[in-house]
Amino acid sequence: MSDALMSLSQLIAGGLPAPDGGAAPLLEALFGNRYHQRFLNQTAIRDPLSSKIDIPFAGFIHPDNPPSGAYGGSSVVWFPTEDHGSILTFVVGTAGLSPDEGLLSRPGHRRRIHALRRYLANHKVWAWAKPDPTALAVAVPHFVSNHLPDFQRALNRYGAEIYAIAKIPRNDPKRARLVTQAFFDLYAFERGWQTKKDYQEEFDGLIDALRSEIVTRATEDDVYRLLQERRFVILQGPPGTGKTRMAKRIQQHFFNAHGMTVQFHPAVTYEDFIIGLSPGTSDQSLYFNVRPGWLVEAAQAADNRPFLLVIDEINRADLGKVLGEAIYLFEAGEKRMVQLPYEVNGTTSFALPPTLHVLGTMNTADRSIAPIDLAIRRRFAFVSLFPDLDVIAKNSIPVAVRVFAALQDVFIEHAADEILDLLPGQSFFLAETDKQLRQRFRFELLPLLDEYLQTGLVASFSAELYAVRDQIESFVDHGLWTL
Repeated sequence: MSDALMSLSQLIAGGLPAPDGGAAPLLEALFGNRYHQRFLNQTAIRDPLSSKIDIPFAGFIHPDNPPSGAYGGSSVVWFPTEDHGSILTFVVGTAGLSPDEGLLSRPGHRRRIHALRRYLANHKVWAWAKPDPTALAVAVPHFVSNHLPDFQRALNRYGAEIYAIAKIPRNDPKRARLVTQAFFDLYAFERGWQTKKDYQEEFDGLIDALRSEIVTRATEDDVYRLLQERRFVILQGPPGTGKTRMAKRIQQHFFNAHGMTVQFHPAVTYEDFIIGLSPGTSDQSLYFNVRPGWLVEAAQAADNRPFLLVIDEINRADLGKVLGEAIYLFEAGEKRMVQLPYEVNGTTSFALPPTLHVLGTMNTADRSIAPIDLAIRRRFAFVSLFPDLDVIAKNSIPVAVRVFAALQDVFIEHAADEILDLLPGQSFFLAETDKQLRQRFRFELLPLLDEYLQTGLVASFSAELYAVRDQIESFVDHGLWTL
């Protein structure tokens, strides 16, 4: 089968002059070759590619627009030149957001556009994306336009409407096709066009890659390097993203198990963590011993070599009260000292040795916990761990990947930034067999989703989440997964 996308990418990379017949035949050829034929009537084609036109362009626009003149909504178009190839772009028509107000204003569209930029950067392709596609009063920044001196006419004319740009490599057919695929397949995904079987795997691969790029990823090596630099670090993220597991692995592998792990909860006090008194009796008389807390014990253990104190669920305790005056000590790169209320080893002076490192974990989805105050937050470096599709793909069965992808799409598409961290982590989707996965969904994932829905945490997109939740239930009860 011929590759219509390759032919289109060659046309785009070549710039002007355009072949006889313009771009329309190659754009139409995508339907029936790459996308199902029935979706051809769900788009409109513009291809005024003649060099006689002030600013030649071609691409797909929304079919509700008139056949010529100004158009509105989201479009994928390229601007060619005679000597310097083309830039491929996402553009809002000069007639405004309609009929794509919903698409352009959804959080998911903005997130995928920025994921597209990162995806292309990973493949050594220069690209740019506007922070907000609907911000029509904001033009392409000078920093970007200065990078594209050969396309100034298009940028000057449509700079306020363009919200994503990629420079098509002229002499690299493979990467030119990659860029073309990224823009057109993302446009197709946003429009709900289905891909022909021969290209389904490639299409799914791109969408999965964009899903992975939407959230940042941190490795154990990244966290260890940060611990070396900042000493005090907190891993934060939704439940099931492997925060505690990563902390333990770092303690085991990078500190040779030289460390200790404690867990915070509402009953943890200053006396538990810093220093306190413990009562005792002798000859029927009562006395009190000084009892070093976990931090003092960790500081003593770190006297000779690197030591890692892991604090699990660090935000579940009242940190202001638990740390007390010791908050002053959490300043990387500085030697600080405080006076404790009781003596330890004959002195009340206390400092944290440079060999002591602290790694906390924090669940960002628990809305019953008060946020960490700024004074404490400033003293720690924060690393966000988000659900990782790659971990599921490598460690679970294929249906788990598709279920997670469907659930992730709902959150990415509709959730506000502060709600995105409710997306369940990868541990809910790890299983070796179909039966094991269904059990995990029944007793772990579905109860979590039901709690979100019943407490109103996802009220802004509850209908969308209910739809996926019910599909998961059908899979659990009957082994059916159709999304």
